[in-house]
Amino acid sequence: MAHIGPVKAEPYTWPYDGEVPVDRTALLCIDWQTDFCGPGGYVDSMGYDISLTRAGLPATAALLAHVRALGMLVVHTREGHDPGLTDLPANKRWRSRQIGAEIGAAGPCGRILVRGEPGWEIVPEVAPVAGEVVVDKPGKGAFYATNLDLVLRTHGITHLILTGITTDVCVHTTMREANDRGYECLILSDCTGATDAGNHAAALHMVTMQGGVFGCVAASTDVIAATLH
Repeated sequence: MAHIGPVKAEPYTWPYDGEVPVDRTALLCIDWQTDFCGPGGYVDSMGYDISLTRAGLPATAALLAHVRALGMLVVHTREGHDPGLTDLPANKRWRSRQIGAEIGAAGPCGRILVRGEPGWEIVPEVAPVAGEVVVDKPGKGAFYATNLDLVLRTHGITHLILTGITTDVCVHTTMREANDRGYECLILSDCTGATDAGNHAAALHMVTMQGGVFGCVAASTDVIAATLH
């Protein structure tokens, strides 16, 4: 059984317990959807530069190939609402309307952030393969109103490696939720991105405060280099 660790990370060498078997580790790929990083999607419709949210795709694709070969559990998440919008809070819909990309409205990639629409799908570069878990979520955090915690505990997972978008919103929220549930977390600087470069850097910096308040930050190459057979 392969192990991961120790990984060169900030503010401490990850994981705290030295190394972890691959079968107790999961890779979370958070919201790599067209709506967040594709032309005509939600983020693009709001006027943000999608090159920033797409920046982590090459490194994430390379890491996926690596962990798949190891047999690591891979979990993908998708943010979206049911077609009737019964799970869409009024204030969330209102905010999206103010910025010109109302959730549920028709857009270039179908109805914005609605399950089953083209924009809701995960982009091809990091799309799930057969046997990988896909968790659909109505909010920013991947643990909110989902079965993610049950899936992870059923598989005996204790350590999480996080990729995805956006660093400062869905990824950070998920990392905070996971930390509160006792998971040992590692966020990857080159496998994440935000709509603002400053927000991306700030979100990573926050993790390193207070001795690693939510876990650690590393690069995907350091994770790959720290895989032991």
